[in-house]
This record gives sequence, C-alpha cells and structure tokens, in this order.
Amino acid sequence: MANKDFPTDEMTLSILLVVSDLEKTRWFYQDVLGADFYREYGGHTLVFTFLGTWLILTTGGPPTDDKPQVTLAPPADLNNMSAVWSIKVPDCQAAYETLKARGAEFITPPINRGGYEIRCFFRDPDGHLIELSETVSQ
Repeated sequence: MANKDFPTDEMTLSILLVVSDLEKTRWFYQDVLGADFYREYGGHTLVFTFLGTWLILTTGGPPTDDKPQVTLAPPADLNNMSAVWSIKVPDCQAAYETLKARGAEFITPPINRGGYEIRCFFRDPDGHLIELSETVSQ
C-alpha cells in the first residue's frame, strides 16, 4: 500500500544544476534572472530562491557512496537537453526585453506558436536551457 504522507506540506522542491564557474553563475542567477541569493557553502555551492523554488548550483564532482556510478557535470552537448526550465510569464516580449537588457543571450526573440503560446529560450552560462512562455488567450 502506498504511503499517503508523501508529499507533505513540510516538504520543498529544490533544483540542483551543475555549473562550471561559480562567479559567472552567481552573476547570471542574481543579476540577470533576479533570483534571491541565500547562501554559499563548501566553496563549490551557491543557493538561491526563485519563484518559490530552491536553486542549488554546484560545481559537481565524482561519484560518491550514495551515487556510486554518477558523476555530476555541466551539460556536455548544448544541442541535446534532457531538462528545460519553463517560466510562465504574463508578457513574453516584456520579459524578453528585461532579461536581454540584463545580459541574457536568447536563441531567438519571442515566437508566436500558432496563436496559443508565445515563447523564447535562453541559456545560463553553462548552457542549461530556460524558456519564457506566455499563454495566449483564444
């Protein structure tokens, strides 16, 4: 029988991203994206909050006893992603202009996807893909 006590209100979700350069990462997430810096620890990890989510940004490393065959590393191939952030925004063009002015480098400007969504994508300094998405009223 499944445990009905999962998830609970006491739990939170964190996203861990592996990065190569903490200073570039700090600049991007704090100054470009506008995330709130929480703390740094171990000399290799930054913690931010963004839209109610904890972001843990770490330089990664070799396997450990709790993940014996897993090496944490930044994305190796920027054209093949297995995860993408999607930030729902009320005005994609305005969000695009704001983030572009702060230094975000977009793949394309916002594109209307058939009248139901306007979206565009940009990357963090290590290539993690982030989407801005506006739902268009029909």
